[in-house]
Amino acid sequence: MTAERIKVLRAAERPATAWLNGGGVTREVAGFPVGAGPADFDWRVSLADVDSAGPFSAFPGIDRVITLVEGAGMALTVDGAEHVIDAPYRPFAFAGDAATDCRLLGGPVVDFNVMTRRGRTTADIALADAPRTVDVAPGTAVLLVCLSGTATVTTATVTTEAVATEAVTTKAGDATALTRFDAALLHGPGTHGLRPEGVTAVLAFRTAAPNDEPSAQPDA
Repeated sequence: MTAERIKVLRAAERPATAWLNGGGVTREVAGFPVGAGPADFDWRVSLADVDSAGPFSAFPGIDRVITLVEGAGMALTVDGAEHVIDAPYRPFAFAGDAATDCRLLGGPVVDFNVMTRRGRTTADIALADAPRTVDVAPGTAVLLVCLSGTATVTTATVTTEAVATEAVTTKAGDATALTRFDAALLHGPGTHGLRPEGVTAVLAFRTAAPNDEPSAQPDA
């Protein structure tokens, strides 16, 4: 059986979950373990439409990074300190267990959210607006999310290996096109090329397994 080297997650196929307070909706891009709830995920990535001001839900033990991708921006009051987020594509990190309130600066916004479980998962976050290579190290999950414009992902190395008991074969030069808010989950160690026509988030997650063994790659 052959597994996909690049798993494409199309924005058009992503369901929206309404907030309980009616202030917006969230669309989950990807998470690990697949299907895990708020108390169980190691990492989670989502896009949110924020329509009105109000408090953020608390996520004990979670580190958060939020990035404005559309709209005039917002002011977040985190444990009493106000932080103005009015420039797109500038990540802002804060603790999910902090008391956080949101004030919109000029109407609805769309924000990009990355959550990781503190002490278990780390995330390296980069925003690419020029061609670059993307290396997937052993024990690491890499997620690409096109935040504006389009992006093309190509495979730069030819490899055959076992990933989650499946044989993975990749041809150099294979290309995958992403449009706005589409994502690509990169499986298995290797090197890829990224050519963004706009801004694409490059997220590398490493989750510590028991005895610090590399965790299995998610199959979302």
